[in-house]
Amino acid sequence: METLRPLVDQKPVVIFSRTNTDPITHSMKQLFSSYGANPLVYEMDEIESGAEVGNALEILGHILNLPAIFIGGQFVGGPNEVIGLQVRGQLVQNLINARAIWVWNNNN
Repeated sequence: METLRPLVDQKPVVIFSRTNTDPITHSMKQLFSSYGANPLVYEMDEIESGAEVGNALEILGHILNLPAIFIGGQFVGGPNEVIGLQVRGQLVQNLINARAIWVWNNNN
């Protein structure tokens, strides 16, 4: 986690992806943006420590099926886990707790 900590602590929502991946990463960025969160996206094939980050994600149990998503410095998992949070009504509260968003009006 020492490799990941400086990266995931830079913003409340961090996504590790690859350039030119399937549209799932784009969908995750859009989902977070729709709530007003601005995720920081690291393209693993473009950052110097990409291999180290990949190894660290594997240690967390996330075999490099990207995107890998962190909220509030905590590893959430991939898109399935994020959608699960949304379906259970927990995603917005996690974003508020992580200070990615300040308020949410669900009457929109």
